[in-house]
Amino acid sequence: MSPLTLTKTRLNNGIWEGRLSGDLPEGQSPEIRVDYRDRPVEGVDLTESPEGWNLRIPVPPRAMADGVHSFLIYDGATDTKLGDFVVIAGDIAHHSLRAEVELLRAELDMLKRAFRRHCMETQ
Repeated sequence: MSPLTLTKTRLNNGIWEGRLSGDLPEGQSPEIRVDYRDRPVEGVDLTESPEGWNLRIPVPPRAMADGVHSFLIYDGATDTKLGDFVVIAGDIAHHSLRAEVELLRAELDMLKRAFRRHCMETQ
C-alpha cells in the first residue's frame, strides 16, 4: 500500500493538476508514473510545496480526439494506483451520455412500477 494520497485540484489548459500528500522519508520525493494506453506520459512535473507535492500532468495531444481516454496515476516505488482521470471528447460524449440518461430513466420507471405493484399487493 502506498503512503501517498492524491487529490485532484483542477484540469486547465490541457494540464491535469493534483496534490500529493503523505509520509515519506526526509528528503525523498515520490516516484510518479502516469500511463495512457499502457504507455508512460511524457512531461509529468512534480514540485515540492508546504502541503506536500504539486503534480502536473500534460494531456497529450493524441488524447484530444473522439472517444474516452483514461489516464492512470501510479506510485512508481510501490506500483500502487494513486488515482486516475478520464477525458471524454467528440461525438462519443454526446451519444454515450444520452444513452446513459435514457437507460437510467428506463430503470427508474421499472423500479417505480415494481414499487407500486408491491404497495398494491401489501395493502
